[in-house]
Amino acid sequence: MGALVGAGVGLVNGIAIAYGKIPAFIVTLGMMSIAKGGALALNSGKPVSGLPFKFEAIASSDLFGIPIFVFYMAIVYVLGYIVLYKLKLGRYLFAIGGNRKSTKLAGINVKKYETYAYIISGLLAGLGGVLLTARLNYATPLSGGSYELDTIAATVIGGTSLAGGEGSLVGTLIGALLLGTLRNGLTLLNVVSYYQQIIIGAVIILAVFYDRMRVGSA
Repeated sequence: MGALVGAGVGLVNGIAIAYGKIPAFIVTLGMMSIAKGGALALNSGKPVSGLPFKFEAIASSDLFGIPIFVFYMAIVYVLGYIVLYKLKLGRYLFAIGGNRKSTKLAGINVKKYETYAYIISGLLAGLGGVLLTARLNYATPLSGGSYELDTIAATVIGGTSLAGGEGSLVGTLIGALLLGTLRNGLTLLNVVSYYQQIIIGAVIILAVFYDRMRVGSA
């Protein structure tokens, strides 16, 4: 249900952006505020604790001695590979990101496939929220407060262009691993948390700057 709620939010975002022609940044930022505020209002701002052990086991279990999160990640990446590289949905999304106008002139329903992209994004965000809640064994809308920045950093470091039309799953995985290694390394070096935020923010800016320079010189 949590993942489906995420998909529903993604559907609303997609319709507002693709059909309502509202800038994506405004819609997603506004929806983030609405979702957080709504979740806090549902429980008067109090975190939900005392979740069932079976729910906690979703994130704390092992399979063949390997943490279950590794298998979740593998399943998502395999499905992502199929969608992006084996189905027309993936090809159309790359085309839309590369040149929206040309894709529309080619007879592709840009608005429909753009909406699909936001539904998938919302579905995966909802799944991530379920797994994070199970791992923490309590629920609060404030848990993943900085994850949107980590997501941007991981994808850009992995070679995904903010200009659209370019990116790869392998590159994104490498970017996520590098960012996770950086965070863990800073923690092991006893770097204070607010200094970690400064460093991560600087990495994001440098990664985006490099992407813009690379696109501009192409």
